[in-house]
Amino acid sequence: QVQLVESGGGSVQAGGSLRLSCAASGYTANYCMGWFRQAPGKEREGVATIYTDPLVRSYPTYYADSVKGRFTISRDNAKNTLYLQLNSLKPEDTAMYYCAAVPSYCKSARPAAFPIWGQGTQVTVSS
Repeated sequence: QVQLVESGGGSVQAGGSLRLSCAASGYTANYCMGWFRQAPGKEREGVATIYTDPLVRSYPTYYADSVKGRFTISRDNAKNTLYLQLNSLKPEDTAMYYCAAVPSYCKSARPAAFPIWGQGTQVTVSS
């Protein structure tokens, strides 16, 4: 069973940057992996997803409109680690950020489509 552990969250001022990491244990080729976030009082939402094919090549497949041009999802397949680079952060980006995975192509960015989750890492952006 794949396990996911996030790190890299913190508190930054608006306009700042962070890089979130998600270390995966287990075989994750032919998996869709993604970053999701949940702000207090709001539903969990998809931020970005990436697919890694059986040849261990990775392809971003989705970005939420609210983060396009500011966030970048990537994978270091040698380290089996997923990243989310967060630039030009805004107070509305404040949320708990989660890494998730599903053993298939990225069919959806809905949280319900992902059965494997990490514990989350908090991002707080002050104005």
